[in-house]
This record gives sequence, C-alpha cells and structure tokens, in this order.
Amino acid sequence: MELKLTTKTKGKTPRESAVETRYLLMPHQANPSGTAFGGEIVAWMDMVAGMAAYRHAGQEVVTVSIDTLSFKEPIHVGEQVVLKASVNYVGRTSMELGIKVIKDDSTRGTQVVATTAYMTFVALDEKKSPAELPRMIPETAEEKRRFEQGKQRFLERKKRREKLS
Repeated sequence: MELKLTTKTKGKTPRESAVETRYLLMPHQANPSGTAFGGEIVAWMDMVAGMAAYRHAGQEVVTVSIDTLSFKEPIHVGEQVVLKASVNYVGRTSMELGIKVIKDDSTRGTQVVATTAYMTFVALDEKKSPAELPRMIPETAEEKRRFEQGKQRFLERKKRREKLS
C-alpha cells in the first residue's frame, strides 16, 4: 500500500501562505488630525493575517490573540499602506503570524514600517473544534530564525496562560 503525502502530512512553507495587500487611507478611516484610526489598522491586520492563516491551514481559522502590537509611525490620509502577513510558527492546532504595516511613498521611493504585531490563529474543523494544522517547513535562514523566535513566543504565551488559570 502506497502512502499518499498530503499537504497535512508534508507541510507548507511560509512562502506558500504569505499574503501581501495594499490600501489607501481614506478620510473616513482617520481621526480629526488626519491620521489612521488604530482600530482600522488592526482590522486590516486581522484580515490579512486571517487570509495567510487560512492559506496555511486550508480550512477555517479564527483569531485567538494579538501580541506585541506596536504603532511606530502615523499613517496619514492619502498615504498608501502595504500589509504583509506570513506564518512564523505552527503548533498542533495554532499558529503565529507576523504582520507588518508599511507606509509606501512611491514619489520618494521610501517605505517605512508603521505598525507590527504577532497574531495567533487556531484552525477549526467542521464541528468548530480545534483542528490539526499542516506543519511548517521553513526554508530560508530568515524563515528559520522567525520559526525559532515564534516558538519561543508560543512557549511564553503558554506559560502566561497557565499562570492566569
């Protein structure tokens, strides 16, 4: 009998599930000072991270937590915004994604990281119970570094949850 390797058994690379998208900050997404509402940026981050998590899982996913959310630079009305999300680490049923929000000034040819975060997602089966994920196969030195750092954050989050229970 031949064993057929599926995505679940062989895994996926971060490149296979990464998502990049672009938005233009409009006036209705900003405060009276003309800078982005933080909640708008977080909603965009959750959406792009959810798409990358879904691409990795190949099934429904839900956001479990947001860690280390950092607003580094304001985003102004009319600025283009690039969002990048990729899987850093995968456990049995949960995964950590790294998300970057970048201000893109095409006229100057500059890009500045405006916001970053780590988000954890869990895959769900048809009964809405946690489901096993395909393993992650980091290929590059950068992906391997992010995997190891993601694993450390995963273990730290697990310790914090245990302390709170």
